[in-house]
Amino acid sequence: MLDYFKKLPIDFGQGNLRFTTKGKLIALSFVKNGYGKKALDVGCREGVQTKWLEEKGYQVTSVDNKKVFKKCIIVDLNKKLFFNDKSFDLIWCSEVIEHLDNPSLTESEFRRVLKPGGEMILTTPNSYSWIFLFGLLAKKMQRKDHKQFFSMKDMKNLFPKAEIYGYFPYWGKFRYLINKGIRILSPTFIIFIKN
Repeated sequence: MLDYFKKLPIDFGQGNLRFTTKGKLIALSFVKNGYGKKALDVGCREGVQTKWLEEKGYQVTSVDNKKVFKKCIIVDLNKKLFFNDKSFDLIWCSEVIEHLDNPSLTESEFRRVLKPGGEMILTTPNSYSWIFLFGLLAKKMQRKDHKQFFSMKDMKNLFPKAEIYGYFPYWGKFRYLINKGIRILSPTFIIFIKN
């Protein structure tokens, strides 16, 4: 039964629908024109999101913990990044931080490599929405390799200057961006930070 839920377009498992979840589509709507700018695609996997960013005009550096995409550079996000300070105009990181040992280290590294005026766009599951029965089913319904199970309080602590969004409802043609009631209603956090 839980495997069925992982296939629904509500960001449960990100498996079959990981490129078309509403959380990712909302996050993508925050990406502005990137001509002449550099982006870091964190967790690039097959390169689909890298191509999205390139279509917006960005020169993209794609990283992941294993090479599936030809242009991918292998990095360990649990360690300091090898990029210079203030290297990127945009950091895109969708459905990655829940896999990390120490998201605080990664967040500080993102801030270090982001240029002044740059933007960070991240998504991650909201493990304490009602869908996960306020955390009780998060470990069973999300992927087995998740190490972090975030609440709204965790997001505010990790990203204190962020604008945090979600979406509701989950099924049907109309799913809307929300900025209130996220803690309970949205299965996904969409985090937007301007440096």
